[in-house]
Amino acid sequence: MSVETTERLVLREWTDAPGDLARIYDIYSRDEVMRWLGGGAGRLTEPGQAAERVAAWRERYDPYAGRYGLWAIEVAGSGVVAGSVLLKPLPGADGSTPTEDIEVGWHLHPDSWGHGYATEAARAVLAREFATGTRQVYAVVTPGNDRSMAVCGRLGMTHIGRRTDWYGGTEVETFVLPAPTEPAPAARP
Repeated sequence: MSVETTERLVLREWTDAPGDLARIYDIYSRDEVMRWLGGGAGRLTEPGQAAERVAAWRERYDPYAGRYGLWAIEVAGSGVVAGSVLLKPLPGADGSTPTEDIEVGWHLHPDSWGHGYATEAARAVLAREFATGTRQVYAVVTPGNDRSMAVCGRLGMTHIGRRTDWYGGTEVETFVLPAPTEPAPAARP
């Protein structure tokens, strides 16, 4: 199911199809990806774990009826999945209880780095979320992840320093993007 489309991308649910499962394993088993996601915790070590990961994502995000989730970023017309984009409530100080703070994030396969896919996918889910009335969205980045911090910059996010408010107190570089302001009404002649 397609969640959102852009000029170059289709953002959709991850499926149990063999191609999706193989790509999930290929992304989430890589040290160069997982080192930035909880310090490697949750790295897949067997291909069969990909189906378990899809099931866990469904269980976690189904209650949100499509508003929040972790979706595949498919390059339109190619069938190639570049990675994932996420939008979700940040987990609080206990590491699991959702807060009212909303997070945008991305996890891309190294063969898809440097093409602007993370920025484009994040812009799409941010626009959709801001349309619901959300006032601001955060991105949290493991210190040293210069690629993700650059995406935050391209999105127009403001770096507000290192914080420990979420993910069980883990220190993260924190960026925030306020909702776009409504344009002023045009003056009437």
